[in-house]
Amino acid sequence: MQIYNEINRRTVQGKKQLAVLIDPDKSGSKSWEEIAGISMEAGTDYFFVGGSLLVNNKLDECITILKQAGDIPVILFPGNTLQMSAKADAILLLSLISGRNAEMLIGRHVIAAPYLKLSNLEIIPTGYMLIESGRPTAVSYMSNSDPIPSDKNDIAICTAMAGEMLGLKLIFMDAGSGALNTISESMIKQVKQTLNIPLVVGGGIRTPEKASEIAKAGADLIVVGNATESNPSLIRELCHAIGK
Repeated sequence: MQIYNEINRRTVQGKKQLAVLIDPDKSGSKSWEEIAGISMEAGTDYFFVGGSLLVNNKLDECITILKQAGDIPVILFPGNTLQMSAKADAILLLSLISGRNAEMLIGRHVIAAPYLKLSNLEIIPTGYMLIESGRPTAVSYMSNSDPIPSDKNDIAICTAMAGEMLGLKLIFMDAGSGALNTISESMIKQVKQTLNIPLVVGGGIRTPEKASEIAKAGADLIVVGNATESNPSLIRELCHAIGK
Protein backbone atom coordinates (compact mmCIF):
# COMPACT_ATOMS: atom_id res chain seq x y z
CA MET A 1 0.00 0.00 0.00
CA GLN A 2 2.81 2.38 -0.89
CA ILE A 3 0.65 5.10 -2.51
CA TYR A 4 -2.09 4.88 0.09
CA ASN A 5 0.47 5.04 2.88
CA GLU A 6 1.87 8.23 1.33
CA ILE A 7 -1.60 9.77 1.09
CA ASN A 8 -2.22 8.89 4.73
CA ARG A 9 1.21 10.10 5.87
CA ARG A 10 0.69 13.51 4.31
CA THR A 11 -2.80 13.67 5.78
CA VAL A 12 -1.47 13.01 9.28
CA GLN A 13 1.14 15.72 8.75
CA GLY A 14 -1.56 18.19 7.67
CA LYS A 15 -0.17 18.52 4.16
CA LYS A 16 -2.82 19.22 1.54
CA GLN A 17 -2.64 17.20 -1.68
CA LEU A 18 -3.82 17.76 -5.25
CA ALA A 19 -4.89 15.22 -7.86
CA VAL A 20 -5.45 16.22 -11.48
CA LEU A 21 -8.27 14.17 -13.00
CA ILE A 22 -7.92 13.33 -16.68
CA ASP A 23 -10.73 11.89 -18.78
CA PRO A 24 -9.06 10.22 -21.82
CA ASP A 25 -12.19 10.86 -23.90
CA LYS A 26 -12.04 14.64 -23.48
CA SER A 27 -8.52 15.36 -24.69
CA GLY A 28 -5.58 13.95 -26.66
CA SER A 29 -1.86 13.29 -26.46
CA LYS A 30 -0.77 16.94 -26.81
CA SER A 31 -3.05 17.98 -23.99
CA TRP A 32 -1.88 15.10 -21.77
CA GLU A 33 1.75 16.04 -22.38
CA GLU A 34 1.08 19.67 -21.48
CA ILE A 35 -0.87 18.76 -18.34
CA ALA A 36 1.83 16.28 -17.29
CA GLY A 37 4.63 18.80 -17.77
CA ILE A 38 2.88 21.56 -15.82
CA SER A 39 1.87 19.09 -13.09
CA MET A 40 5.47 17.98 -12.63
CA GLU A 41 6.66 21.57 -12.42
CA ALA A 42 3.90 22.66 -10.02
CA GLY A 43 4.18 19.75 -7.60
CA THR A 44 0.94 17.90 -8.30
CA ASP A 45 0.72 14.79 -6.12
CA TYR A 46 -1.31 12.36 -8.25
CA PHE A 47 -3.02 11.82 -11.57
CA PHE A 48 -6.50 10.31 -11.47
CA VAL A 49 -7.51 8.79 -14.83
CA GLY A 50 -11.02 7.78 -15.82
CA GLY A 51 -14.49 8.97 -16.71
CA SER A 52 -18.14 8.05 -16.50
CA LEU A 53 -17.98 6.52 -20.00
CA LEU A 54 -14.91 5.91 -22.15
CA VAL A 55 -15.58 5.27 -25.85
CA ASN A 56 -12.29 6.03 -27.60
CA ASN A 57 -10.04 3.30 -26.15
CA LYS A 58 -7.31 5.78 -25.18
CA LEU A 59 -6.87 4.73 -21.57
CA ASP A 60 -3.54 2.92 -21.99
CA GLU A 61 -2.15 5.62 -24.27
CA CYS A 62 -3.07 8.34 -21.77
CA ILE A 63 -1.47 6.51 -18.85
CA THR A 64 1.70 5.84 -20.84
CA ILE A 65 2.16 9.52 -21.71
CA LEU A 66 1.56 10.60 -18.11
CA LYS A 67 4.10 8.13 -16.76
CA GLN A 68 6.71 9.09 -19.35
CA ALA A 69 6.59 12.68 -18.08
CA GLY A 70 7.83 11.89 -14.58
CA ASP A 71 7.16 10.05 -11.38
CA ILE A 72 3.72 11.33 -10.38
CA PRO A 73 1.64 8.23 -9.45
CA VAL A 74 -1.16 7.39 -11.87
CA ILE A 75 -4.30 6.15 -10.12
CA LEU A 76 -7.30 4.71 -11.96
CA PHE A 77 -10.61 6.39 -11.11
CA PRO A 78 -12.86 3.96 -12.98
CA GLY A 79 -16.40 4.65 -14.10
CA ASN A 80 -16.94 0.94 -14.74
CA THR A 81 -15.15 -2.42 -14.76
CA LEU A 82 -13.87 -1.89 -18.31
CA GLN A 83 -11.71 1.03 -17.19
CA MET A 84 -8.80 -1.02 -15.93
CA SER A 85 -5.20 -0.97 -17.05
CA ALA A 86 -2.12 -2.69 -15.68
CA LYS A 87 -0.08 0.32 -16.85
CA ALA A 88 -1.36 2.41 -13.92
CA ASP A 89 0.14 2.36 -10.43
CA ALA A 90 -3.03 1.98 -8.39
CA ILE A 91 -6.80 1.91 -8.59
CA LEU A 92 -9.50 3.44 -6.43
CA LEU A 93 -11.78 0.47 -5.82
CA LEU A 94 -14.93 2.55 -5.53
CA SER A 95 -17.92 1.47 -3.48
CA LEU A 96 -20.79 3.91 -4.04
CA ILE A 97 -21.86 4.11 -0.40
CA SER A 98 -24.15 7.11 -0.96
CA GLY A 99 -26.46 5.08 -3.21
CA ARG A 100 -28.52 1.93 -2.96
CA ASN A 101 -27.49 0.36 -6.25
CA ALA A 102 -26.07 -3.04 -5.33
CA GLU A 103 -24.08 -3.23 -8.56
CA MET A 104 -22.09 -0.16 -7.51
CA LEU A 105 -21.70 -1.38 -3.94
CA ILE A 106 -20.38 -4.89 -4.68
CA GLY A 107 -21.66 -6.35 -7.96
CA ARG A 108 -19.08 -4.88 -10.33
CA HIS A 109 -16.31 -5.48 -7.80
CA VAL A 110 -16.97 -9.23 -8.03
CA ILE A 111 -16.46 -9.07 -11.79
CA ALA A 112 -13.25 -7.02 -11.47
CA ALA A 113 -11.71 -8.98 -8.59
CA PRO A 114 -9.96 -11.76 -10.60
CA TYR A 115 -8.28 -9.23 -12.90
CA LEU A 116 -7.22 -7.03 -10.02
CA LYS A 117 -5.87 -10.01 -8.09
CA LEU A 118 -3.57 -10.89 -10.98
CA SER A 119 -2.49 -7.32 -11.66
CA ASN A 120 0.28 -5.37 -9.94
CA LEU A 121 -2.09 -2.51 -9.22
CA GLU A 122 -2.22 -1.19 -5.68
CA ILE A 123 -5.83 -1.52 -4.55
CA ILE A 124 -7.20 1.41 -2.54
CA PRO A 125 -10.70 0.62 -1.16
CA THR A 126 -12.64 3.87 -1.41
CA GLY A 127 -16.04 4.93 -0.10
CA TYR A 128 -17.48 7.05 -2.91
CA MET A 129 -20.17 9.57 -1.97
CA LEU A 130 -22.08 11.56 -4.57
CA ILE A 131 -23.31 14.93 -3.31
CA GLU A 132 -26.06 16.92 -5.06
CA SER A 133 -24.50 19.76 -7.05
CA GLY A 134 -27.36 21.81 -8.48
CA ARG A 135 -27.96 19.77 -11.61
CA PRO A 136 -27.83 16.13 -12.78
CA THR A 137 -24.34 14.85 -13.56
CA ALA A 138 -23.06 12.02 -15.74
CA VAL A 139 -21.98 9.96 -12.76
CA SER A 140 -25.42 10.06 -11.11
CA TYR A 141 -27.03 9.01 -14.39
CA MET A 142 -24.52 6.23 -15.13
CA SER A 143 -24.61 4.90 -11.57
CA ASN A 144 -28.42 4.94 -11.44
CA SER A 145 -28.33 6.43 -7.97
CA ASP A 146 -29.47 9.60 -6.24
CA PRO A 147 -26.86 11.87 -4.67
CA ILE A 148 -26.98 12.95 -1.03
CA PRO A 149 -28.83 16.30 -0.82
CA SER A 150 -26.38 19.17 -0.51
CA ASP A 151 -27.97 20.43 2.71
CA LYS A 152 -28.16 17.08 4.51
CA ASN A 153 -24.90 17.16 6.44
CA ASP A 154 -26.14 14.53 8.88
CA ILE A 155 -26.66 11.97 6.11
CA ALA A 156 -23.18 12.65 4.73
CA ILE A 157 -21.62 12.34 8.19
CA CYS A 158 -23.29 9.00 8.96
CA THR A 159 -22.52 7.64 5.49
CA ALA A 160 -18.83 8.52 5.81
CA MET A 161 -18.65 7.02 9.30
CA ALA A 162 -20.22 3.78 8.05
CA GLY A 163 -17.71 3.61 5.20
CA GLU A 164 -14.79 3.91 7.59
CA MET A 165 -16.31 1.32 9.94
CA LEU A 166 -16.60 -1.07 6.99
CA GLY A 167 -12.83 -0.81 6.53
CA LEU A 168 -12.66 1.51 3.51
CA LYS A 169 -9.37 3.42 3.35
CA LEU A 170 -10.54 6.69 1.74
CA ILE A 171 -13.76 8.67 1.70
CA PHE A 172 -14.28 10.49 -1.60
CA MET A 173 -17.01 13.13 -1.62
CA ASP A 174 -17.77 14.15 -5.21
CA ALA A 175 -20.19 16.67 -6.67
CA GLY A 176 -19.55 15.07 -10.07
CA SER A 177 -18.04 16.17 -13.36
CA GLY A 178 -19.50 19.44 -14.56
CA ALA A 179 -21.05 20.17 -11.16
CA LEU A 180 -22.84 23.49 -10.90
CA ASN A 181 -21.93 23.88 -7.22
CA THR A 182 -19.12 22.54 -5.09
CA ILE A 183 -19.74 20.63 -1.88
CA SER A 184 -20.40 23.05 0.97
CA GLU A 185 -17.62 23.90 3.37
CA SER A 186 -19.86 23.06 6.32
CA MET A 187 -20.48 19.52 5.02
CA ILE A 188 -16.77 18.98 4.36
CA LYS A 189 -15.84 20.26 7.82
CA GLN A 190 -18.38 18.15 9.67
CA VAL A 191 -17.57 14.97 7.74
CA LYS A 192 -13.83 15.48 8.28
CA GLN A 193 -14.34 15.85 12.04
CA THR A 194 -15.79 12.34 12.23
CA LEU A 195 -13.09 10.56 10.22
CA ASN A 196 -9.72 9.02 11.00
CA ILE A 197 -8.97 8.30 7.34
CA PRO A 198 -8.15 10.73 4.48
CA LEU A 199 -10.98 12.75 2.95
CA VAL A 200 -10.96 13.35 -0.82
CA VAL A 201 -13.16 16.09 -2.32
CA GLY A 202 -13.89 16.87 -5.96
CA GLY A 203 -16.43 18.31 -8.35
CA GLY A 204 -17.01 21.88 -9.51
CA ILE A 205 -13.67 23.25 -8.29
CA ARG A 206 -12.72 25.84 -10.90
CA THR A 207 -10.65 28.47 -9.10
CA PRO A 208 -7.64 28.60 -6.74
CA GLU A 209 -9.82 30.45 -4.22
CA LYS A 210 -12.36 27.64 -4.13
CA ALA A 211 -9.61 25.02 -3.82
CA SER A 212 -8.17 26.94 -0.87
CA GLU A 213 -11.57 27.16 0.83
CA ILE A 214 -12.19 23.43 0.42
CA ALA A 215 -8.72 22.59 1.75
CA LYS A 216 -9.25 24.80 4.80
CA ALA A 217 -12.66 23.21 5.40
CA GLY A 218 -10.98 19.83 5.84
CA ALA A 219 -10.32 18.15 2.49
CA ASP A 220 -7.01 16.28 2.59
CA LEU A 221 -6.86 15.57 -1.15
CA ILE A 222 -8.52 17.86 -3.70
CA VAL A 223 -9.43 16.59 -7.16
CA VAL A 224 -9.73 18.96 -10.12
CA GLY A 225 -10.57 17.90 -13.66
CA ASN A 226 -12.65 19.96 -16.10
CA ALA A 227 -11.07 23.28 -15.21
CA THR A 228 -7.53 22.06 -15.89
CA GLU A 229 -8.50 20.43 -19.19
CA SER A 230 -9.46 23.82 -20.63
CA ASN A 231 -6.73 25.74 -18.82
CA PRO A 232 -3.74 23.55 -17.83
CA SER A 233 -1.82 26.54 -16.43
CA LEU A 234 -4.44 26.67 -13.66
CA ILE A 235 -2.64 23.69 -12.08
CA ARG A 236 0.17 25.97 -10.88
CA GLU A 237 -2.29 28.30 -9.20
CA LEU A 238 -4.17 25.44 -7.58
CA CYS A 239 -1.01 23.94 -6.10
CA HIS A 240 -0.01 27.34 -4.74
CA ALA A 241 -3.50 27.98 -3.34
CA ILE A 242 -3.49 24.86 -1.17
CA GLY A 243 -0.02 25.55 0.13
CA LYS A 244 2.13 23.28 -1.97
